[in-house]
Amino acid sequence: MHSQRSATSHITAATLEQFEQRYRARFINSLSGFKSANLIGTCDDKGQTNLAIVSSVFHLGANPPLMGFISRPPTAGNASHVERHTLSNLIESGFFTLNSVSIPMTKAAHQTSARYPQTTSEFDVTGLTAAFLNRFPAPFVEESPIKIGLEVREHHHLSINNTVLIIGEIKEVHLPTAAIQPDGFVDIEDLGLVTISGLDSYHLTERMMRLSYAKPDKPLDMLSLQGSRIDASLS
Repeated sequence: MHSQRSATSHITAATLEQFEQRYRARFINSLSGFKSANLIGTCDDKGQTNLAIVSSVFHLGANPPLMGFISRPPTAGNASHVERHTLSNLIESGFFTLNSVSIPMTKAAHQTSARYPQTTSEFDVTGLTAAFLNRFPAPFVEESPIKIGLEVREHHHLSINNTVLIIGEIKEVHLPTAAIQPDGFVDIEDLGLVTISGLDSYHLTERMMRLSYAKPDKPLDMLSLQGSRIDASLS
């Protein structure tokens, strides 16, 4: 089907500058492909909970176990202040949670992107359940298959576009035991998680294969879900 699309658009930086603001945002956000969908749970010093969907979460390292994400700027294009409840809460408290989004949660998760006042908890308006597990300071999402509690280790203002880089260290993880394979691989597909493309398009995935560790002088092997070799080589 894609081979029949012979027409090609050549879009330059000058063209991008001419795009209408929301059109440009949708276009640029779609280019990076599929991204993980996560809900960030936070709490302020008065106990007010907050929940926000993000698609910018990334793995930063395993030792120490670090994850990060990008927060939108605290000011709008006209330099007026915009409240970022998630950002202010996690910097104030030093803790936040990352909660994967499963199929039944998709619409409720997307709704958390609406701009509610600080006194309104997205947990309440979406019907998702705040769970304070193991006395962790930030709320988890009870319905989420993978719940990760993190402590803020660093946050950096990025002057190039006024966004904020948040780096957190994993302190605890809650997930179904059956999803953890013998070699440590987590089978997220079996948990029915969704991914995001652009700003508002949600997708399911289909695993093609697992492959062995790549080395310059050795052919690749196909791996089973559990991590054992199932083919002598892959040509």
